[in-house]
Amino acid sequence: MDIRDAVEDDAERLAALADGPPDVMRNLVHDRTVRVAEADDDIVGFVSFDAERGTVHVTQLAGSSDACEDLLADPIEFARREHMSVELLLPEDESEVRSAVEAVGFTSTGNGPRFDGQETTRYRLEPERAEH
Repeated sequence: MDIRDAVEDDAERLAALADGPPDVMRNLVHDRTVRVAEADDDIVGFVSFDAERGTVHVTQLAGSSDACEDLLADPIEFARREHMSVELLLPEDESEVRSAVEAVGFTSTGNGPRFDGQETTRYRLEPERAEH
């Protein structure tokens, strides 16, 4: 699996993975750091993140458990270098992504906000606990 920076031409595939509109994904590529995981020339996952006030925020994470584990290495490494923590919100129904998040050392810190009526869980990782 190869990890690379996302480009605008990836928007359609990112939209399919995230179940969202391609225009939103195009904006995401321009507004955040976005990395994609490729296997056999197909995008199998992506992560977007940004940093604010001492925390790296993973804003979107999608793909297989293996792809998500590999993709989380970038925001974790950035946080480690900058002495920041990493946080993300995960909808309750994303068990494959949850497996990846927990496998790399994130721990639940409680309930997050509801999005479109769906409950989320807030996860946090301190750089010294990162496995990647």
